Amino acid sequence: MNKLTFLLIVFCVFQQNIVANNPNWGATGHRTIGEIAEKYLTKKAKKQIEDLLNGQGLAFVSTFGDEIKSDHKYDKYYTWHYVNFPFDTKYENSQKDKKGDIVMGIEHCVNALKDPSTTQKDKVFYLKFLVHLIGDLHQPLHVGRKEDKGGNDIKVLWHRKKSNLHRVWDTDMIEFYNMSYTELSKNTKNLSRAQIESISEGSILDWTYESQALAKKIYKSAKMDDKLSYRYSYKYFGLVRSQLQKSGIRLAKVLNDIYG
Repeated sequence: MNKLTFLLIVFCVFQQNIVANNPNWGATGHRTIGEIAEKYLTKKAKKQIEDLLNGQGLAFVSTFGDEIKSDHKYDKYYTWHYVNFPFDTKYENSQKDKKGDIVMGIEHCVNALKDPSTTQKDKVFYLKFLVHLIGDLHQPLHVGRKEDKGGNDIKVLWHRKKSNLHRVWDTDMIEFYNMSYTELSKNTKNLSRAQIESISEGSILDWTYESQALAKKIYKSAKMDDKLSYRYSYKYFGLVRSQLQKSGIRLAKVLNDIYG
């Protein structure tokens, strides 16, 4: 085996490990959200964000929260990608993870970006992370059940290949649809101003409860060892697209509140 072949094999294994341990919207989903958000930024917010990110777009930085998982110095942020509390209860009254959760993570990012004393380097970090976390919040199984790790332990077959319920919603349906993030972002539903304003309303907690309500429905959509394929996509991919669009609009709302 020559050196180039060996390096290619190592790279492929590394990439597979990232995917296998990545319980979030896949890269296409996150980039779609970032691209949608760009459409709804105010001019002032867009200029400040472009300056802070040195010209990089929201789609480009949207996967940052997953990329840093390969660096152990960021392990303390792992629990920021999700929150688990019993269905039909209030987050405010639930037992909190001492390491934090997605609600705390978003709040921390927002506060850091609003704080004039935050260094430029930290502002870049928290902006990239915020873009990612708002996306994660709108994948309903990020507000799923603790006992099955948000559907990760519900093993299913996706078009005859091993998967799990969480991954089906994160990545499988999106990748099977075979559109790029730019194509997905351009083919969102036409919304009226009133509909956009309605989607933008509410707080992070309101959006958390909304995702949890959807998670309850998703849990009823499949059970262990189910064989999922075309019919499942036909029934549920519209909800995936809707969540991507909502997330983009709401990400822009959060960023406009900070910078606009």
